[in-house]
Amino acid sequence: MTLHHTLTTHIQKAVLELFNISIEKVEFQATRKEFEGDITMVVFPLVKALKGNPVEIGNQIGNYLVANVNEVSKFNVVGGFLNIVISDAFYVEFFNTIKNNETFGFVTPKEGEKAVMVEYSSPNTNKPLHLGHIRNNLLGYSVAEILKASGKKVYKTQIINDRGIHICKSMLAWQKFGNGQTPETTGLKGDKLVGNFYVEFDKQYKKEISELIAQGKTEDEAKKLAPSILEAQQMLLDWEAGKPEVIELWKTMNQWVYDGFAQTYKNLGVNFDSYYYESNTYLLGKEVVQFGLEKGIFEKDPDGSVWIDLTADGLDRKIVLRSDGTAVYMTQDIGTAIQRVKDFPDVGGMVYTVGNEQDYHFKVLFLILKKLGFDWADSLYHLSYGMVELPSGKMKSREGTVVDADDLMAEMTTTAQTISEELGKLDGYSEEEKAVLFKTIGLGALKYYMLKVDPKKQMMFNPEESVDFAGNTGPFIQYTYARIQSILRKADFDTSISISGLELHEKEKELIKQIQLFPEVIQNAAENHSPALIANYTYDLVKEFNSFYQQVSILGEENHDKKVFRVQLSKSVGNTIKNAFQLLGIEVPERM
Repeated sequence: MTLHHTLTTHIQKAVLELFNISIEKVEFQATRKEFEGDITMVVFPLVKALKGNPVEIGNQIGNYLVANVNEVSKFNVVGGFLNIVISDAFYVEFFNTIKNNETFGFVTPKEGEKAVMVEYSSPNTNKPLHLGHIRNNLLGYSVAEILKASGKKVYKTQIINDRGIHICKSMLAWQKFGNGQTPETTGLKGDKLVGNFYVEFDKQYKKEISELIAQGKTEDEAKKLAPSILEAQQMLLDWEAGKPEVIELWKTMNQWVYDGFAQTYKNLGVNFDSYYYESNTYLLGKEVVQFGLEKGIFEKDPDGSVWIDLTADGLDRKIVLRSDGTAVYMTQDIGTAIQRVKDFPDVGGMVYTVGNEQDYHFKVLFLILKKLGFDWADSLYHLSYGMVELPSGKMKSREGTVVDADDLMAEMTTTAQTISEELGKLDGYSEEEKAVLFKTIGLGALKYYMLKVDPKKQMMFNPEESVDFAGNTGPFIQYTYARIQSILRKADFDTSISISGLELHEKEKELIKQIQLFPEVIQNAAENHSPALIANYTYDLVKEFNSFYQQVSILGEENHDKKVFRVQLSKSVGNTIKNAFQLLGIEVPERM
């Protein structure tokens, strides 16, 4: 039972006995630093019901708690705030119950509970993954891990955008300028090779537009009449018609890209349980349109197109089938959502990790699925996130000015190496150990910097700043974890025994209070789909530990029980850091 829960029960009893009134809620907050206390009850909400002075009410409840509740040792009242001091025995007892629990805070899914499907990444197969995809992948993966830790069964998935005019652009450019190049002959990752031809197409297309404008065409006319775009459109029609040589080229080039993506995902440390491909799903949803028409949810226009009118819900009228019978993105997304529940019958909700430019799309999608009568439609969530920018500005993939995901990860490793070598912390490391450590620090810096920001906010990513070994960064937290492991290696005595009856140092108490919060932080992060809550909790825990480390002797403590307790406490902090970072997809080094 949590401290909040215990105190709430006793305060409700106190109010009933002292004032003969039943209360439902008790409001708590952290005690302000300048006052003595571990937790503060806000008295003001009770003043009206109890018809009294807040200071008097606070004193009466405080006296009752000291007399009747073992956990409460003393109290003080400041205005309408009752600051409650919790006994050391309570904290020591709590610590002893969790010190050997290596997964403290994690909840095992209940048998038969509905699963959540988390979609992330969802790239196009015409170019490599870039900085924006990194934020998407890290968010999606981390939210999936947090939901899992909160007690949910989770499936990770993505839908790969492997069809359409943009794919044909890369294919066409390869046919024209590729001279039979392959990843093997060029030594390039497949996604990079295909991405180069996407950029090549754009150069050729722009050249043709300029020539047509010079011949007297308007820009709009030139864009429509340029030979390259006409050829790409014809190739798309050939693909849709199943022309064998087009399908063959499409399969070959897509496979190059899949192999390249797989390597990037492995390096980034993310994974998936299932994959959906747009080429398989783009016709899904057509039968749903028929069902919606029969139910009167959709309506057909005179030209044969099918729409849904959402104006009464504050949205607009949305097309779900064109007059020529072809599906739009919305139809496809409806069909894919339904298909996923068919494939995974225990799915009761879905999380879509997609940038905030699609906010409206998901409002419409979720509402349509609700109107179609799917019970799981109430448990759909758009994990909307802001763009990532670099100090050098925005990125454009057509022009090849995008920050490539692989290049960024390599750069982060190099930056970590430079800073580590400057700090001179690497005595006694083999070259192999150094390489592993630089990658761990570099990726940890990248992931933490990305995830500590609330997903909804637009962010500026600064590689240099992220690898700082001081402040709210991944390496600072990793360094503290490594420091704790060093303490544990030096502790040459039995640390498995339980110590009780200790009088706690203020810093020990603060650390235990911080560890105690971890289960609640996981639940909040899951509810809000926010890895930032985990990241910033971990930073607070580490700051608290470093303050403890500086002010309290650990291995130098002469009292044996205190020394054992402090080592155990350090171990528990280390374990919490490791678990929290696991939820962010970040590794922690044993030495650093």
